Amino acid sequence: MPLQSIELLAPAKNADTGIEAIRHGADAVYIGGPGFGARAAAGNSVEDIERLCQYAHLFGARVYVTLNTILYDDELAEVERLVRQLYDVGVDALIVQDMALLSLRLPPIALHASTQMDNCTPERAALLEKAGYSQIVVARELSLQQIRDIHAATSLPIEAFVHGALCVSYSGRCYASEYCFGRSANRGRCAQFCRLAFSLVDADGRVVEAAREGAGKAAMAKIEQLHLLSLRDMNRSAYIEEMLDAGVRSFKIEGRLKDAAYVKNVTAYYRRAIDAVLARRSEEFVRASAGTTTVHFTPQLSKSFNRGFTSYFLNGRTPDVWNFHTPKSMGEPVGRVERVGARSFVVLLHDGVAPLHNGDGLCFLGREGLTGFRANRVEMEAGRRAEVFPLRMPEVRQGDAVYRNEDHQWESLLARPTAERRLPLAFRLEEVSGGYRLTASASGVQSSVEIPTEHQAAAKPQSENLHRQLGKLGDTPFVLESVSVETDGERFIPASLVAAARRDVVALLQQALCRRHLQQRDVRRPMQRIDLHGASFGYQANVANAVSRRWLLQHGAASVEPAFEIRQPRQAVIMTCRHCLRYAFGQCPRQTHRPPTWKEPLALRLPDGRSFPLVFDCQRCEMQVLAPRS
Repeated sequence: MPLQSIELLAPAKNADTGIEAIRHGADAVYIGGPGFGARAAAGNSVEDIERLCQYAHLFGARVYVTLNTILYDDELAEVERLVRQLYDVGVDALIVQDMALLSLRLPPIALHASTQMDNCTPERAALLEKAGYSQIVVARELSLQQIRDIHAATSLPIEAFVHGALCVSYSGRCYASEYCFGRSANRGRCAQFCRLAFSLVDADGRVVEAAREGAGKAAMAKIEQLHLLSLRDMNRSAYIEEMLDAGVRSFKIEGRLKDAAYVKNVTAYYRRAIDAVLARRSEEFVRASAGTTTVHFTPQLSKSFNRGFTSYFLNGRTPDVWNFHTPKSMGEPVGRVERVGARSFVVLLHDGVAPLHNGDGLCFLGREGLTGFRANRVEMEAGRRAEVFPLRMPEVRQGDAVYRNEDHQWESLLARPTAERRLPLAFRLEEVSGGYRLTASASGVQSSVEIPTEHQAAAKPQSENLHRQLGKLGDTPFVLESVSVETDGERFIPASLVAAARRDVVALLQQALCRRHLQQRDVRRPMQRIDLHGASFGYQANVANAVSRRWLLQHGAASVEPAFEIRQPRQAVIMTCRHCLRYAFGQCPRQTHRPPTWKEPLALRLPDGRSFPLVFDCQRCEMQVLAPRS
C-alpha cells in the first residue's frame, strides 16, 4: 500500500510570511490573491504570489490561493482572468466557495472545497468529489467520528483545521455581519458580530440571571454585557494522531491576518508534533514536502495570540468552548497575585513560566472584564516571585490570575531569523574531454555544467579544497551532503572556476526543482454524473450569480433561492452554531433532563437595544440566532 502524504498547511498574510511558514516547516501555505478571498484585508499581488511559489516549489511545498467568496455576475470575467494569471505563475490550487467556478473557462487548476461550503456530511463530501474538487476542507464543528464518516465516503484528501480563531457560526452560514453592518462574511468583509457584548434576555425582555462562570459556588448574576458568542481559540495539538486515524490528511492552521511571529511559532510547533507521529508510523505516512527544518527557538503556543484554548467539538461537546469575558488575546497564564502594594504588586509565577521582563504586556480579569497594562519595571524576587511596577496601577486584587499577552523578549527573538530549511545536496565532479563536468543532485533532481579548462596535475591532494569551495552554499536552500570526485589522479582546478560552476549549477538545479514541481502539479478532476434529485436550495446555499444557479438546476435541483446578500428573507436565521447558551449556563434539557428554568424564547440584546431571538434545535444540537423581528 503506498504511503499517504500528510500536509501541514499554514496561513500567509503576504509572501514574506508565507516564505517564513515554509522555512519553519509548512508543507503548503494558503494566501489571498488580489481579490475574492474570504479575508478582504489580506490581498496580495500576482507578482508576490509568484515569488512565494518559486520559494515553496524548491521544497515541493504547495501554494493555495483563497478565492472563497461568493461571486456576482459582473465579477465572473475578472475571476477567469485572475485564475489564468495565478495558474501561469505556479499556484497549485484554489480554495473556493462559489460553484460557478465549475462552469467557468479556467485552466486545469485543482479546486479545493472551502469550509465556507458547509462541508459537514458524507453526502456533501461525495457530491463534491463527483463535482470535480480535489480536496475538502471540513467544518470545524465536526467530531472525530463525523470526520471518519466523511473519510469513508470519499477518496479525496480531507483538510481540517487544527489551530486558530473560531467562527461561532458554521462557516458560510453566518449572515450577521451583512445584516447588521452591510459587510458580508461570504464576501470577505466580516465585522465580527460574534465578538460583541450582549445581554441575555427572556421572553419578557428581562435580563436572565444564572450561575455565572467564576462567580462563586451558588452565586447568581445577571447575564449582561458578556461576550456570549465569543469562542476560545482552537488548539488540537494533542490530537494529531487521532485526527490522522480519522482520515485527516491536511492539518490547517487558521490565521491569514496574523503576523509573521505568530506563523513562525505555531507552524514550528505543529511541525514538531506531526513529525513525532510520522516518525513512529513511517510505514503508513510520509511528509508532503522535502527538506530539513532547523528552528532556533522552542515553539510555545501559549506565547502567540489566543483567547484561551479548546479542542472544540473534536471529542464531543465540552464546557471549554467559550470565553465570555473578552474577545481579546489573553496570552499565557503566568501566575496569581500574591500581594498588592500602593505602586506595585507581586505575582507568584507558575512552575515553568519564564521570568517577567520590563516592557511585558500583562492582563487580568477584573470587575470591568479584561484589563491590560504594561509592566514598566519588573524585579524578580527569590523563588518564583515577580514584583511588577506598572506605569499606572490597575485595580488588581490578591488572588487574581495574571496573563502575559505580550512577551517583550519573545517578540524580539521572533523578529530575528529563527529557522532554516535546507535540501541535502550532492556534488559529483567528473573529468571529461576539454575540462570537467560538475553535477548537483537534490530531491531526485540533478543539473550539470561544464568547466572548460586544461587538465593540470596537482602537487597535493585537492579533496579538502574542493569540499570547502563547493560547500559555500550561502543563502541557497541547500546544505552540502557529499562530494564525489572522479578524475584521473589529483587535479588542480582554479578556485574561481569551481566557485563559478557551483553558482551556475545551483541556479540550474533550483530551476529544475521548480520545473519538476509544476510538471507534477495536481490538475482539475473531471466531473462525474450528478443528480440532485429535485432538491431545493435556500438562501443558505449562497447562490449569488446566474452561472451557479444554472449549474444546480442543470443537475437536478428543483428550485434555487438567491443568496442573503442578494435578497434578505424576513427574520432569517443569521447564525447557526454548535455553541449553545442553554448548555453554557446549565440549562440543557439533555443534560438536566428537565425544561430550562428561565422563560423562553430568549434573545441576545445589544447595548443599542436591538434583540436577536434564539432558537434551540435540540435534535441537531444547535443554536440559531435570528434577525430581529420587524
